[in-house]
Amino acid sequence: RVLGPRGLMPNPKTGTVTMDVAKAVTEVKAGKIDFKVDKTGIVHAAIGKASFSADKIAGNANELLQTLIKLKPTAAKGTYVKSIFMSSTMSPSVAVDPKIG
Repeated sequence: RVLGPRGLMPNPKTGTVTMDVAKAVTEVKAGKIDFKVDKTGIVHAAIGKASFSADKIAGNANELLQTLIKLKPTAAKGTYVKSIFMSSTMSPSVAVDPKIG
């Protein structure tokens, strides 16, 4: 009842339920990125942990941004990425300039 409406239930479409566990583990270890887009168009994705170096986090953020730009629909006109904010789990967010990268 709690997880279903919030979209947190395991689901075969999202890859959280699979019969081939070995394949799923190797994909995650190879760097598979999962991100969610809510109904207002905000992308939620984890790009690292607090223990990562700044270079690793910057590289992961750049890779996520390149992936999002690559997945841009051809019908989309104008600015595709308007703003970028990063934060750790329990901290205030920091604005990032979307023109850099």
